[in-house]
Amino acid sequence: MTAPASAPLTPYATLLGFTRYVDRTGPTKATFVGGLRKQRASRHGFNPHGQFVKALKADVAFHTGGTHLEQVPDLVKPRWKPLYQALVPGATSWLRSLGDPAGVDLAQTRDALAMLGDLPVKINPHFGVRYADGRAEAIRLHFDEAPPSEEAALATLHLMARHMDAVLPHAEPVLVDVRRGEAHRMPEAVKPDQVEQWLAGEAAAFRAIWSTAA
Repeated sequence: MTAPASAPLTPYATLLGFTRYVDRTGPTKATFVGGLRKQRASRHGFNPHGQFVKALKADVAFHTGGTHLEQVPDLVKPRWKPLYQALVPGATSWLRSLGDPAGVDLAQTRDALAMLGDLPVKINPHFGVRYADGRAEAIRLHFDEAPPSEEAALATLHLMARHMDAVLPHAEPVLVDVRRGEAHRMPEAVKPDQVEQWLAGEAAAFRAIWSTAA
């Protein structure tokens, strides 16, 4: 008796995966999507930044201004210590840029599922912040050694803004470049319709590559 064929993997991307994809050009796009597909098939994936995010959220929630960030490199396995040490200064700088710690609170964000044509993309900010004056921001963290490209930042911010009613109502999307402590916001001159059209084309190509990688 032959084993049943496994069901085909439906094309799917996380916000991080999709924005890294749009940042690539030529043959590297196909290689990247093939890698995502294999990773999903094997169900392997590890997030080395989990404890770092918890420490940053704790500093916001408890108004501690960087105490948890300062301590977290000593709490992780030795192999991750250099990574955390490289991330702490920029993250602390960004945290201080928010102003008086007592005037900033942690806000709960929710994940959302964006449809770009037929491609589902998981929109998953890391957390939200709420200021004493009522303003709120949904925060997505960028950990890479290289700063986010203009295209990657635009795609991230647009997709978060597109689903902000579900993610954190009335909040502004912010992409924080952790290593440099810089916050990226949606440029005022951007036309959402043009961004939507661009991303729809990228999503259609992503789906096509995914199918040929089967």
